[in-house]
Amino acid sequence: MIKKSISAVILSVLTVVPTVIPVGALSREEISAPAAVLMEASTGKILFEKNPHEKRPCASITKVMTLIPVFEAVESGKLKLSDQITASEHAASMGGSDIWLEPGETMSADDMIKATVVASANDAAVALAEHLSGSEEAFVSQMNQKAKQLGMKDTVFKNCNGLDEEGHITSAYDVALMSRELIKHRKVFDYTSIWLDQLRGGKTQIVNTNKLLKSYNGITGLKTGTTDDAGCCISATAERGGMSLIAVVLGADTGKQRFSDAAALLNSGFADYSVVELKAPKDLPSDVKVNGGMEKSVKLSCKVGGKIVKPNATTDELQVDLDVPEEIDAPVKEQQRVGSVTCRIGKETRRFPVVASEQVEKISFPRVFGALMRSMLTI
Repeated sequence: MIKKSISAVILSVLTVVPTVIPVGALSREEISAPAAVLMEASTGKILFEKNPHEKRPCASITKVMTLIPVFEAVESGKLKLSDQITASEHAASMGGSDIWLEPGETMSADDMIKATVVASANDAAVALAEHLSGSEEAFVSQMNQKAKQLGMKDTVFKNCNGLDEEGHITSAYDVALMSRELIKHRKVFDYTSIWLDQLRGGKTQIVNTNKLLKSYNGITGLKTGTTDDAGCCISATAERGGMSLIAVVLGADTGKQRFSDAAALLNSGFADYSVVELKAPKDLPSDVKVNGGMEKSVKLSCKVGGKIVKPNATTDELQVDLDVPEEIDAPVKEQQRVGSVTCRIGKETRRFPVVASEQVEKISFPRVFGALMRSMLTI
């Protein structure tokens, strides 16, 4: 077996996140809210947690899940932004934060999404749900199915807008999971980045409920929420230097504390961590010798990708281990695993299979004779 080890700081793929004032490791006591999570979005790695699985209401953070099937529908073509959506009596009756939809009033899907994201409009969220699934009840069932698919074990949705309702619960960890899923749809940032806009041809002005848009460098979204039961909540997303973070704060006493906690989480993440992009080693062989095969060698492939989160305080370097044999025996199946590439920094490890790109049959007299005859016929 050939075993090669490449240990180096790969400057070309190491992204160091710029910060102004390093804040050091964040303690649970520095976050005033009862529950919080900081997640690196590309890997899903948790960088900070405080009561991450404590079941709590989350107010309009619920709309993060509401928006996932909405943007899935947009991307699949099921929903066009120009589609006209008519508000039902049920949608218009929501109350709380809304855009005062009247029963029978029609708006484009684009404006309904804008109202849901920017103004946290409960009525617009229900109108979208009814348009896509026929009823809010059917839509909420789909939300709960999606939650199970994402591994959200602490969550039960009872409505699509987050109004207080018995049994409507989630956790900071689950909010991070669904936020990570939503931001895979990059189109959502077209809406979460809006500070001020208008609806109804300028008759209705909406202002984003996420005040971090005006105060935090790199903020991209995502959603705020406030009710009597839930307190003040936020799922804040931000990007700097190639790293994307999700800061979830649930149950803060005030809006100011909510934003302060979220900023502290993001500051800690950007100061204390960076991400390393993983790539295949340059000396990965393009093929390997085949013993007893109809072909002398077989081509290899290895899809290396993704990132590893690296604590900035560590002295560990990126290490890439290549494990590929000098030769293999026939027969060889297409996509057969031949070896591996292992990337590691400290305890963080990613393994990628090296596979055969094609099939190689075992040599036999009938196959040799057949190949000889075919070659003679082409002369």
